[in-house]
Amino acid sequence: MSFPRSDYDPRRVCLNPFPEFNIGKHRRTIGIYLAGALFALANWTFLDAAILSAHAHAPYDEPQIPPPVHVAFVDWVPGICSLLGMLIINIIDKDRIKGDDGYGDPGAVWRARLFLFIGFAFMAGGLAGSVSLLVLKYIMHDYPEQYTYYGYANVSQNVALMLSAVVLWIAQSVHEEYDYQLSL
Repeated sequence: MSFPRSDYDPRRVCLNPFPEFNIGKHRRTIGIYLAGALFALANWTFLDAAILSAHAHAPYDEPQIPPPVHVAFVDWVPGICSLLGMLIINIIDKDRIKGDDGYGDPGAVWRARLFLFIGFAFMAGGLAGSVSLLVLKYIMHDYPEQYTYYGYANVSQNVALMLSAVVLWIAQSVHEEYDYQLSL
């Protein structure tokens, strides 16, 4: 028989609490800048692959053989889906999801949560699409490493967009030290 710890809270789901990071008074600003950096890195990696694909040429010793694969519109679709999901997720009012403020419409919380689910579904679909493109288009055909980079860049774009959305969500949920909640 074990006794509960002295700091036991019956409302907690996990046994070990999430560690608290004390970044200081600028944690919201740091989170927003970090999310922007992840967003820029995500789109830079894919645009790098798209530009490399557009300028790919035949090997110098065999000029008649064209490059085996290029980045096409199909490769852009997962990133577009993840970007739409990120926009949908971060447009939602966080208080409506929690149901804190008594909004006049009782279905507002339900619609906000449905919108949040649709946003995460877009992001998960983008990630699944990029992984399936990597496997089906680049890995199964045994292309050289310079061409499989296009698929890896697509997957890394979607992962970085998802991380950017999560970091931005957390940063927007954190209240500043001098954040006042005024209500009538």
